[in-house]
Amino acid sequence: MQTNDELRLAVLIDADNAPRKYLKNVMEEIAVYGVPTIKRIYGDWTTPNLAGWKRPLLEHAITPVQQYAYTTGKNSTDSALIIDAMDILYSGNADGFCLVSSDSDFTRLATRLREAGKKVIGIGEKKTPSPFIAACNKFIYIEIIGQVDRKPGKAEKAAPAGAEAEVIVTEPAPEHAQEPASAPAPAPGDTAKKPPVRSEKSKIPAHIVDLISASVNDLADDEGWAFLGEVGTLLIKKQPDFDPRNFGYSKLTPLIKGIDRFEIDIRQTNFPHIKHVYVKNK
Repeated sequence: MQTNDELRLAVLIDADNAPRKYLKNVMEEIAVYGVPTIKRIYGDWTTPNLAGWKRPLLEHAITPVQQYAYTTGKNSTDSALIIDAMDILYSGNADGFCLVSSDSDFTRLATRLREAGKKVIGIGEKKTPSPFIAACNKFIYIEIIGQVDRKPGKAEKAAPAGAEAEVIVTEPAPEHAQEPASAPAPAPGDTAKKPPVRSEKSKIPAHIVDLISASVNDLADDEGWAFLGEVGTLLIKKQPDFDPRNFGYSKLTPLIKGIDRFEIDIRQTNFPHIKHVYVKNK
């Protein structure tokens, strides 16, 4: 079985529907899921609005593919990207695809690639239509990439957000790491009403809590415990755009700890510094 480090990924970018200022963060994110062996970006490079792409493309060795706009109002770039994707699929030179676009026109392409047994990771803005999101194995919002430091601390092993399987414990993480800062004390004589401090939990919608709870129940043993790594994988299968970073958490474990509805049990494995995390509905 191939690991993420060995997974060969074809990265296909729609220059008309991807902001270039996030390109560095996007490529770093893709590296978490595999090795980008094919890197192409599609657009009409004769137009002035794409001139700013030159420097970041050179920095990341991404090949620009020229596609003229044959008529006004028609996006021929999409067709070029789709044709190349199918050529790569039949060549057998990629194990998965990263489609970087917010365009719903790639929904059928993502579906077809998955039908062929390929992993499809979508990366786009929050305005991306839901059909394209649902067609991917995993969908990541560009806006959250880079917002949370992805470097693992001493308490966690690096893993794709939302699908961590184990925790390496060398030092306990500070208990206050996910707690919001308390409001400053009012100055003497200050009678103005202070706005209430918003808790971290308010960032997690009720339907997400229900989704996690249902997933825990789906995988729970006779005592109600479920392995958190499997829960994370199931959450992404049910909702491809699920990502703890959407709610201000770097990984799934801190997110679960921030919800009163769940219990956490960290169990020692046969390896001294590796522990598995289990979760249970209260």
